[in-house]
Amino acid sequence: MNSRQDLALLDAHAQSELVRCGAVSREELLEAAIARIEEARSTVNAVPITSYEAALKRAAGQHALRGPLAAAPFLLKDLGAGCAGLESTQGSRLLAGYVPARDSTLVERFKAAGLAILGRSNSAEFGVLPTTEPLHHGPTRNPWDLTRSAGGSSGGAAAAVAAGLVPVAHANDAGGSIRIPASCCGVFGLKPTRARTPLGPDVGDLMNGLASEHVVSRSVRDSAAVLDLISGPAVGDPYPAPAPPGPFRDALAAPPRTLRVAFTTRPGTEPLDPVCVRAVEDAARLCAELGHEVSEDAPGPVMSDVAAAFLDVWAAGVSSALTAQSAVAGRRPDADSVEELTWWLHERGRTLGAAGYLLAIGHLQRTARSIAAFHERYDVLLSAVTSRPAPALGAFATGTAEQQLDRALGFAHETPFANLTGQPAMSVPLHRDPADLPVGVQFTGRYGDEHTLLALAAQLERARPWAHRLPPAPAG
Repeated sequence: MNSRQDLALLDAHAQSELVRCGAVSREELLEAAIARIEEARSTVNAVPITSYEAALKRAAGQHALRGPLAAAPFLLKDLGAGCAGLESTQGSRLLAGYVPARDSTLVERFKAAGLAILGRSNSAEFGVLPTTEPLHHGPTRNPWDLTRSAGGSSGGAAAAVAAGLVPVAHANDAGGSIRIPASCCGVFGLKPTRARTPLGPDVGDLMNGLASEHVVSRSVRDSAAVLDLISGPAVGDPYPAPAPPGPFRDALAAPPRTLRVAFTTRPGTEPLDPVCVRAVEDAARLCAELGHEVSEDAPGPVMSDVAAAFLDVWAAGVSSALTAQSAVAGRRPDADSVEELTWWLHERGRTLGAAGYLLAIGHLQRTARSIAAFHERYDVLLSAVTSRPAPALGAFATGTAEQQLDRALGFAHETPFANLTGQPAMSVPLHRDPADLPVGVQFTGRYGDEHTLLALAAQLERARPWAHRLPPAPAG
C-alpha cells in the first residue's frame, strides 16, 4: 500500500485486515479516508457532515480488533440512524444543527462492529426523491460523470463508496433508495427483508414496513458481513423477519444451486431505455451461462396498478416523519422551511384520513400476495433497477409536485415492489452504457431469503468483478 488511491480500491474486509496485520495503523487508515473525502468535497459533495475528530479519538482508544470490518472507514446517511453527538438534518434546512442525544439501535450495532464513523452522507430531503439534490446541502454528483445524478435517496452513500472515499456506507430504502443509487454509481446494494434490520428504539416500523436499513458496498462480502453484524430483532420490535438458516457470510462460500430465474424488460410508467434493456438481457445470459434456468416472465402487477396507493402510504410516512422529527428538534415546520415537494407530500399525508390510509395499505397487501405467488414458481426475478441510466442533475426539479413524483416513479421502474412486499432485492453493477456510466440490474428474492441473493451475487461478482477500478472525477 503506497497511496490513498491504493487503499480506496480495497473493500472494508481488506482495509480492516491491513490494520490487523500491522501494515497500517487505525489512524493512518482513517486519515487517508478523511483526505479522500476532503479532496472530493468540491466535486462529488457526498459527505456534508463530518465527525473526524470523534472518529480519530475513538480509534486511539481502541486496541483489539473485533469482527471482520473493525476499523473500516464508514458513513451514516443523513436520514435516520440517530447518533449521539452527530448532527442529523434529514437533508433539510428545517433541522439544521439538530444533534440527537442518543444512538439508535442500528448505530449501536454499527459501533459494536468497530466501524469508524467519519460523518454523514448526503441524502434527498426526507428521502423523497430518487436523486440526491437537497437544497440544504447541495447536490451530490455522480463520480463517473459530474453532470449526472448519483441517484437517491442514498446518493451520498453510493457516490462515496464508488469514489473510494469509504469502502462501505449506511443506506436505507423505502422505495429503491439503496438500489437506485447503487445502480447509478456502480456499487453493490442489497435491501434486506422487511424487519431484518432494526429501526428502534424510537420507530417500530416505517411506512407500514416499506423501509429497510442496510449499506451500499464495494463488495458482496462486505454487504453480507454488515448484515450479519446488524441483523436480528431488538427488544420491543413489532414483528421479526424470518430467521435466516445461518450466517449470511456462509451464503458466499459456494455457488448457489441451480436457480429458476425469471427476467423481464417490460416498461413501467415510462419506456425502458435500450441501455437498461441490454443490461437485463446481458445479465440473463450470464445467469444462463452460470447454469441457471432462465425464462422471460414477470408478475402481473405493474407500477400504474399501485402508484396511487403507494404514494398515499409514502405521503403519510413523509408527513409522519416530518411531524415527529420537528417535534423532537423543537422546530415548527411550514412551507418555507422545507422543499416544495416535501411540503406537498406532508399536506397530502396529513389530509389523507385513516380510512384512505388503510384502503391504500389493503391495496398494497393484495398486490404483495399476487407477487408472492409468482415467487412460488421462481427463485429470483431479474429486472431493470431504473428506466434509464443516471439522469442529468436537475432532471426532477421542474414542474409541479405531481409531475416530479410522476417522473420519480417512472425512473424508479420496478424498485418499489420489493418495498411493498417486504422481499429482499439487490442492485448488482454488471453493466455500463457506451459512455462508461454504470447501469445496475435488480434481482428480487423470496421473502426472507437473502441467502439465495447473496450466493448469486457472489457468483456474479466472481464471474464479472466490478470493484477493481475508481472513477476519474474525484481525483482532482
